[in-house]
Amino acid sequence: MSDDTLVATPHAKPRLDYPCGEPPAPGQAREVAPGVLWLRMPLPFALDHINVYAVRDGERGGAQDWAVFDTGTHTPEVEAAWRDLWGEGGALAQARAARVFVTHMHPDHVGMAGALVQQFSGRLWMTRLEYLNCRVLAADTGRQAPEEGVAFYRRVGWDAEALEGYRQRFGRFGKLIHALPESFRRLHDGEVLQIGGHTWRVVVGRGHSPEHACFYCPELRLFISGDQVLPRISSNVSVFPTEPDADPLGEWLASLDKLRREVPDDVLVLPAHNEPFRGLHARLAGLAQSQHAALDRLRAALSEQPRRAIDVFGALFSRPIGNDAHLLGLATGESIAHLNYLVARDEAMVEQDAQGVAWYRAAG
Repeated sequence: MSDDTLVATPHAKPRLDYPCGEPPAPGQAREVAPGVLWLRMPLPFALDHINVYAVRDGERGGAQDWAVFDTGTHTPEVEAAWRDLWGEGGALAQARAARVFVTHMHPDHVGMAGALVQQFSGRLWMTRLEYLNCRVLAADTGRQAPEEGVAFYRRVGWDAEALEGYRQRFGRFGKLIHALPESFRRLHDGEVLQIGGHTWRVVVGRGHSPEHACFYCPELRLFISGDQVLPRISSNVSVFPTEPDADPLGEWLASLDKLRREVPDDVLVLPAHNEPFRGLHARLAGLAQSQHAALDRLRAALSEQPRRAIDVFGALFSRPIGNDAHLLGLATGESIAHLNYLVARDEAMVEQDAQGVAWYRAAG
């Protein structure tokens, strides 16, 4: 699974400021604050890049240490970009990754973490749920699709062709991830860290992933947001077969409120995709407004007649889903997240028909 995004609705577009200019090319770097480098890695997805960041983190034995935030996928293209950065003449030449911080478990963020830790004898820093979930999903590599997963997608209304596509794609998560270290340093929500002579606070968000770590530095007025806040696209918020009754959209909306309370508006946001920007609170408000507007359209659709998860795509998404298997998976996960949100708040009811397909209707 990649964390390609699916824009759920045309959401409010606040006026954001992008002060850092054009992105650096793979293998290059741009300083966005004293001792803080913006790097960019290519991705083999429709969303074709990820931003990673390096923070100067002191010296040890005469060599410069860096803290790296996210890593890119474990692919030859990303490996080549890292070699250029660490090699002679590179922005990180004669240095090492003493600490590797990973915001969350998706392959474009964690894919090269194990390789960097191994290369520099550093240490991996992640939240517990992200580390353990990544280990579990990577262990599925090469396995056959479980019957619980097939039943989950049959329940939402997928036809035989879509179900066969799920069986064929299952177990690919770990193919873009270097083996994780057998141990890690756990990050805690609210924990205060010293990185590069400055104080950074861990701010955990949920919804896009189980325990997503963001990093706020009051002294530098920086906020490394990972996928929890992106300026031009919205992160996928989905339900998966492992927890079919989950409420990630409720967690996502609560996390947007939390970020507004805990991180001031004047920070420079360093996101995982698109460009660094200013205007955090306006962006948070726009993301929340988008989701609430989608929920209103979903309420209206369910009040007309009972619908399956695959029947509400038109109410939720501004683009056609079509037959693309990957896009169908993203849209289905997001649709169930919106439906579960309403069910959990007694605004919708769900019943199964004789074929085991779930039909949702407005409560009352």
